[in-house]
Amino acid sequence: MDITSPLADVDPTAVVLSWLAAHPAVAKALGGPGRVSGIAEAPWPHLRVAPGPGGDMRSLEWAVEPEVTLEVYGDPAGWPGPAALRRIALVSALAVKELTEAPAVAGQPVVSSVRPSGALIEAPLADGQPRHVFGLLVAVHPPASTP
Repeated sequence: MDITSPLADVDPTAVVLSWLAAHPAVAKALGGPGRVSGIAEAPWPHLRVAPGPGGDMRSLEWAVEPEVTLEVYGDPAGWPGPAALRRIALVSALAVKELTEAPAVAGQPVVSSVRPSGALIEAPLADGQPRHVFGLLVAVHPPASTP
């Protein structure tokens, strides 16, 4: 029995990361392009997009709703402050929500819903580096088969 499925190849984190890295409102909120990636790195502020701990894999069929986490890091010296990091997180979350209205691209997963998985949390690192964390449930399904 072949258990492979197009669902296994759907990576909502990669979809969200690619979208946010190219989004002009996110670049503006962060102070310039090149500040979105999958790791916490300078220049600050920086947006890290990572797989979240939650979500709903439903019955492992056509659509799933895994969690994607947005982490906004400030400079280790404490800049920018909590209000600015909160704003960046919300601008980024609203940009992800735009994926539900984006035209489908052949061969790419389709995002049909984006909603918060909980609260936007101020969660500084142990060394004091400022960070805000926001989880999003991203309903995604494989692309339609292409001939």
